[in-house]
Amino acid sequence: MAKRQFKAEPKRLLDLMINSIYTNREIFLRELISNASDAIDKLYYKFLTEGVGGKSRSDFSIRVTPDKAARTLTISDDGIGMTKDELAENLGIIAKSGSEDFKKALDTKEDIDIIGQFGVGFYSAFMVAKNVKVRSLAYGETQAYQWESEGTDGYTISECDKEGNGTEIILTLREDTEAEQYSTYLEEYTLRRLITHYSDYIRYPIIMQVTKRREIPASDEEKEKDDYEPRYESFREDETINSMVPLWKKAKKDITQDEYDHFYEDNFHDYQAPLRVIHTNAEGALNYNALLFIPQEASYDYYTRDFEKGLALYTNGVLIMEKCAEMLPDYFSFVKGLVDSSDLTLNISRETLQHDRQLRAIASHLEKKIKTELKEMLTKDREKYEGFFRSFGRQIKYGLYSDYGIHKDVLSDLVLFESSYEGKPVTFEEYISRMAPDQKYIYYACGENASRIASMPQTEALKAKGYEILYCTQDVDEFALKTIEKVNDKPFRNISEGDLGIELSEEEKEQVKKAGEENSDLLKAMKEHLSDKVSDVKISSRLTDHAVCLSTQGGLSIDMEKVLNAMPSSYQKVKAEKVLELNSSHPVFATLKEAFDAGNTDKLDDYTDLLYNQALLIEGLPVEDPSRLSDMICRLMK
Repeated sequence: MAKRQFKAEPKRLLDLMINSIYTNREIFLRELISNASDAIDKLYYKFLTEGVGGKSRSDFSIRVTPDKAARTLTISDDGIGMTKDELAENLGIIAKSGSEDFKKALDTKEDIDIIGQFGVGFYSAFMVAKNVKVRSLAYGETQAYQWESEGTDGYTISECDKEGNGTEIILTLREDTEAEQYSTYLEEYTLRRLITHYSDYIRYPIIMQVTKRREIPASDEEKEKDDYEPRYESFREDETINSMVPLWKKAKKDITQDEYDHFYEDNFHDYQAPLRVIHTNAEGALNYNALLFIPQEASYDYYTRDFEKGLALYTNGVLIMEKCAEMLPDYFSFVKGLVDSSDLTLNISRETLQHDRQLRAIASHLEKKIKTELKEMLTKDREKYEGFFRSFGRQIKYGLYSDYGIHKDVLSDLVLFESSYEGKPVTFEEYISRMAPDQKYIYYACGENASRIASMPQTEALKAKGYEILYCTQDVDEFALKTIEKVNDKPFRNISEGDLGIELSEEEKEQVKKAGEENSDLLKAMKEHLSDKVSDVKISSRLTDHAVCLSTQGGLSIDMEKVLNAMPSSYQKVKAEKVLELNSSHPVFATLKEAFDAGNTDKLDDYTDLLYNQALLIEGLPVEDPSRLSDMICRLMK
């Protein structure tokens, strides 16, 4: 029998199919099962349109049969089958898609999902098989034909015997090597895993014989014996491996919360039910189903480099990508779930997307849905939202800061900051609603935790005015606020900045001015001693009880200095312009004046260093020379 040759430069093109287009060998089973599903859909459509056959969907099936002795894996269906000419046309012309032709000719509103697009999925079989036989009997025909090939050397077509319409593909697997264990594709566990992972939602039953155990029946007499132990035997039984009906394609009214919870826990490996479920679909310009989940807590690796964001991507119920990162913006990367769309244009291997226009459109829709869901939770279930924000708020704040702040309009009304107002998390809107008429800024302070911030000396003047303060306790907080700049035309202002915008009374202004003028020489001497550690030493208008504090000039705050300098050593160290502020009404200031007036330079220097180091500790900064500070304290105590 003369061999026919593949068309379209077969040796080069088929080699490309086998070795380059597909990156994951195990998807061959997904491709062959999808082709079988398409073949059944074609026959089912024929029954619908021509009123023949008398079968429903439940009458069809796909069967997977491993044979370890023969080293073969067979995938068979009872679909429409192929004639001799169709075998030559569909399998002999590489990248000829009968399914795609069928889709183009399809003109019906019936629920027919044809998966094939490019006509190359079949050739993925050669990644694992050294010989492929396709035995097929077309519906309505009496003669079956066998297509056989060992790869690039071409193929043969011959008559064969086959009962019933449909197609069976018999793969003779390659020999095992050190790099590849092809025989694993004959193992029941592996086949079950691949079917449930990639093809769980194929709409027809995928049947395989599986090994099970059962107890061997025993008589009552045997069971009553003291040494009786039950005996078991293994047996083989057909089992439907796939679940067939995707949860996300069911009507929401027909799904219970328990079903959502179990689906989430089983598929996304969480021991807790989801905090929120977003089940949505779109029809029209875009067609897709999406089932998204907001977890209750961050996974152990969420804030690490190992974490991979993304939604599972399906087309017509077939898994294409486990995690499609493009479906989620980084600030919503905590969302888990999946999208199923027949509109997506896949690349030739069906492993990734060929064009991303549809993807971007779906992602944009989902982003709005997630935002709406979070906003609703914030408004209607505040306690639950605050729990969510404790887990994922940092990521939303990063979203405010990233990409030069282009997402701030999306995210700013989702952000919570703990506040001096009743010690509770607040939104920007809530803060602004309580602002005093004369308040110019939204004030914030940075520190390790809320209690430490509340005790900072810089808060004294603001507390006296009754102004609310937002507490920034995470490294990203101030960067996010700097990026937002202002809300409702109210700018943000760090309480350590030089100008707090607080209107002083004429008497207060005069007191500060007079103290500065009268003690200018003292302040100058302290500044000269501290040298470049501070940019200035001045009388404070913000202190009432504390003796000293640090403020800053310029755009770099002390907290930003700490965060930036904690980055890898390759970054250039930065330094905020610190100002040492002194409370002229505090008893310590009188001691400074006494040392200065007495000309006791050594004591003044010691006092200056002590106050400067005290201010550093208040800010959570390390003292520069702990040993010298300890000696100085001991010396002053003598």
